[in-house]
Amino acid sequence: MSDEAIAVFQVEARENLELIEQGLLDLLDRPEDRDLVDAVFRGLHTLKGSGSMFGFDALAGFTHHCETAFDRVRKGEVAATTDLVSAVLAARDHMRRLMEDPTGDHGAAGDVLLADLERAVREADGNAPVAAAPVQTAWRIRFDLPSHAFKNGTNPLALLAELRDLGEARVVADVSRVPSLSQIEPTDHYLAWDVTLTTDQGRGAIEDVFIFVMDEMNLSIEPLDASNADAVVADQTGPAEVVAEGPSILPQAAAPAQVAAPVQSSAPTAPDAAEAGVAKTAKPSESVRVPADRLDELMDRVGELVIAQSRLSQIANSGVDTALRAVSEEIERLSGELRDTMMVLRMVPVATLFGRFRRLVHDLARETGKVIELSTDGETTEIDKTVIERLADPLVHLIRNAADHGLETAEDRAAAGKPATGRIRLSAHQSGGEVVITIRDDGRGIDRDRVRAKAEAQGLIEPGAALSDHDLLQMIFHPGFSTAAAVTNLSGRGVGMDVVKRTIEALRGSIDIASRPGEGSEVSLRIPLTLAIIDGLLVRVGQGRYVIPLGAVEECLELSLDEDLRSRGRSFISLRNSLVPYLRLREMFETGTPPELHQKVVVVSTGTERIGLVVDQIIGDHQTVIKSMSKLHSGLPTFSGATILGDGGVALILDVGHLVAKGQQQEAQMREAI
Repeated sequence: MSDEAIAVFQVEARENLELIEQGLLDLLDRPEDRDLVDAVFRGLHTLKGSGSMFGFDALAGFTHHCETAFDRVRKGEVAATTDLVSAVLAARDHMRRLMEDPTGDHGAAGDVLLADLERAVREADGNAPVAAAPVQTAWRIRFDLPSHAFKNGTNPLALLAELRDLGEARVVADVSRVPSLSQIEPTDHYLAWDVTLTTDQGRGAIEDVFIFVMDEMNLSIEPLDASNADAVVADQTGPAEVVAEGPSILPQAAAPAQVAAPVQSSAPTAPDAAEAGVAKTAKPSESVRVPADRLDELMDRVGELVIAQSRLSQIANSGVDTALRAVSEEIERLSGELRDTMMVLRMVPVATLFGRFRRLVHDLARETGKVIELSTDGETTEIDKTVIERLADPLVHLIRNAADHGLETAEDRAAAGKPATGRIRLSAHQSGGEVVITIRDDGRGIDRDRVRAKAEAQGLIEPGAALSDHDLLQMIFHPGFSTAAAVTNLSGRGVGMDVVKRTIEALRGSIDIASRPGEGSEVSLRIPLTLAIIDGLLVRVGQGRYVIPLGAVEECLELSLDEDLRSRGRSFISLRNSLVPYLRLREMFETGTPPELHQKVVVVSTGTERIGLVVDQIIGDHQTVIKSMSKLHSGLPTFSGATILGDGGVALILDVGHLVAKGQQQEAQMREAI
């Protein structure tokens, strides 16, 4: 088996394992949902079959036991109890290890998991609902495989064996396509099959047998009434039949001349297929798998194209050649569309991220002994795939802290007049050019006195120092800071929250925390939509040029010199009956040049908070390819990156979140002074 084929199998197996996990977690809430049981069973069946096909025998063998357990659930013989579902969840993790490391020594761990599974099935056996007597149905199944079936690893013996596992099967081989011995290709497949199956399973179970080869085969499945079934069986009996009554379901070295062909063709004719409605034909592919590194490489090329297009536009606009200008505008339009298309390709919904934490919360609840409910909101919000990947670990830390530190035990919650179930809520929404992700719990909240005592003990603040509530809560992000009374398997070692903050800041984002004693805590992450290309507003301050992310810009205003002089000492502008603070970027950047006569105010916001940024000139919109700051400048909080302009110069990208926070802090200080 080629390495490429194995890589494709592993990608699809990971997706299948994710679906199995989601189905199992849903079953914890809806154990009577037959559709969920069937979905989990099909996932296990698919994983077992594909693992066997690609040589992952240990995976196939282990998965077979879980499939057998869920087959009993599907048939109503055992109930889908919490312990049974949890045992299969643990087994699912082992399946992933067997898939990713097939040569490793996993035998002992697998034996323990199978023992737990067997015990859970035994305990669930007495909780099964009384199942109705199974109804036996006769089906006529006719199928043939493509000539290259053997080359793809398809084994007709295995397919027929799985059909026989469903019930009583009589199998006849159609050898009408078998050529003479001199023309036979050993690697080609020539046989077709006509099967009469009597089973208590439905059509879906029969189709599951052919799930891996359905797109490349001809398949007809027809229900038979009793008289019709007898006629078919009678038609299949005779001196030339090849009937599967036992383990051997293929003719033993039968010569083509010795086997009759009761079925003229396994492929149904057009009228038959239309009448039965079950003919399976190959469908055109609707999606293509592309490695993530190729998308990253394409994104880099698009970024270079945007920079080159910016240079071309500057050259065209500085001359009088109208033809060159027309070509420049057309290339600008095309590069913009290409950029937008590329951005859409990289955007994925946060549901792919939120879905991972259902299992985490389930495991945390079992480990802490607490009753925890996870709810999500805004799963359709989209964000760059690179951001999604880097957000996973910070969110794991925050959810673990919410479960361990934040939520109380059921007894403590009852004493506080709260419901026994603790709730953690994950939500996401877009705000301008950012995505805001919030983790909220309804636990005990943060003990300010304990935070202050710990901060003073570590020398982070002077004893009795005056701190705002915001600054006090930010103490928990210092390295080694923990208020946990005891070290547990989950938290309490003082690691995690500082890593969270560093990761978020590396994404050019910000993190804030709010808490009310006895009511819970809320952590908000503000993350840029993308780390690659953004629309920006190019402005000038003194001799320097800067980029403001366009998604954060609300409007632009004129600020005359007289108005600027009148506002000295308070730095507010009146905007539709509300006062908006503003920052003079000229003073922040210490340009050393006097203010110009007609300055501009660019009003920016991050959700509900907004400020004005005073600039000397608004140059215009600019497609901004974001470049990382050097290590020397990476600690500057005012800037989130840099970009290359058309003339080869560099413009710094302003960090709107930091500037808004600074403006709000300035406003609070001025109000206190008043």
